[in-house]
Amino acid sequence: MLKGKIAVVTGGTRGIGFAVVKKYLENGAKVVLFGSRQETADKAVAALKEENQAWEVEGMAPNLSDAAAVAGALEKVKEKYGRIDILVNNAGISQSTKLYDYKPEEFDKIMDLNVKAIFYATQPAAKIMKEQGGGCIINTSSMVSISGQAAGVGYPASKFAVNGITISLARELGPDNIRVNAVAPGVTKTDMVAALPPQLVEGLVKNIPLRRAGEPEEVANAFVFLASDMASYITGEILSVDGAARA
Repeated sequence: MLKGKIAVVTGGTRGIGFAVVKKYLENGAKVVLFGSRQETADKAVAALKEENQAWEVEGMAPNLSDAAAVAGALEKVKEKYGRIDILVNNAGISQSTKLYDYKPEEFDKIMDLNVKAIFYATQPAAKIMKEQGGGCIINTSSMVSISGQAAGVGYPASKFAVNGITISLARELGPDNIRVNAVAPGVTKTDMVAALPPQLVEGLVKNIPLRRAGEPEEVANAFVFLASDMASYITGEILSVDGAARA
């Protein structure tokens, strides 16, 4: 579905991001994954290469809070591969701190990675895509961007912002043949969910009509679809992959 495409995936070393990288490789794309450290990026690449030596994948670790660093990394990708067809803005962090205990620096940190980093990557990537005649940008949102959450207001606030960025840029970049969509996962078996108290996760799963948490691979399938030509007339959408947890 993605044969010959060049993709960049931020937060691609674990969880949903790693699953997206693997699915993209399985579908014929060449992938550059971004990690928080070069060591973790290299480790993820090694794991993928061990599974299939023929996969074309490499890792980088630009500071996503540094606009110049991100733009420089994307320019290196363009110089090597000639283009960037797909950008997945997946890097992010979650918090569940109660409002009364929330520190301003905590709020700033989550906004820096979950919101500003999307802007820092999307702006230079969009310029590259415009020059080459089009492209596809997919952002990772969350079910909490629709339903909110009981604590940790910074996280849902950041994901509401992701939705706003997605819908607005779909309208702005459409004339340049750049599609912009988002995937909003629900409770998924990732390190982020594993760090939550077991009783909290159990309570969340009970409210999911499918009565189970999602697998990272199931969420990754949505990223494959949205990046493929099968979604050529889909833009500005927030695709929920949550087992109808909102119901």
